[in-house]
Amino acid sequence: MQRAAEGAHRVRFDLLKILLVDDNQHMRLLLTEILRAIGVRQVYEATDGAEALSLLRKVAIDVVFTDLSMRGLDGIDFVNLLRRSPDSPNPFCPIVMITGHSTARRAHEARDAGVNEFLVKPVTARGVIHRLTLLIENPRPFVRAEDYFGPDRRRRDDPRYAGPRRREDDRGATYLDSEPEAVARRGHPTRRF
Repeated sequence: MQRAAEGAHRVRFDLLKILLVDDNQHMRLLLTEILRAIGVRQVYEATDGAEALSLLRKVAIDVVFTDLSMRGLDGIDFVNLLRRSPDSPNPFCPIVMITGHSTARRAHEARDAGVNEFLVKPVTARGVIHRLTLLIENPRPFVRAEDYFGPDRRRRDDPRYAGPRRREDDRGATYLDSEPEAVARRGHPTRRF
């Protein structure tokens, strides 16, 4: 695990505030131990989406790890509320969806809800470090369309492309933070310059 953390040498994990949302206490404990081992000092926990939303109103969380299937408010409903609710405490918060259900249908549901990254169980330290590093070092612009709000779902879109956006999906979409000034302003608290 040490070598994987060293590979992400530019990332200051110790500055992150991470929220774990899972109804399984053992999974929360495992994730907490992994996060503490890579230097994360502030880890918050919630047992379902409703508790997570309440906590997000009190604490400025940097990254959320949420399980897909939970009793109460499940992961997809939680992400939908966080991304789209008018009283959402932080609709731009990066979200990693953790799931043991890696079917294409469930992955598409989570993607369409606005998840940034996926982590398939069994969870490993390398997987957690990789997802955190992706979120911090390669943030995707957020898009607002008629039926979607969240990170751009296209991973192969070249951010340096300056021409017209001609995909049918782009009609009516607004890229909220794709301008260089917006990205520079938003930044991330763990990025070293």
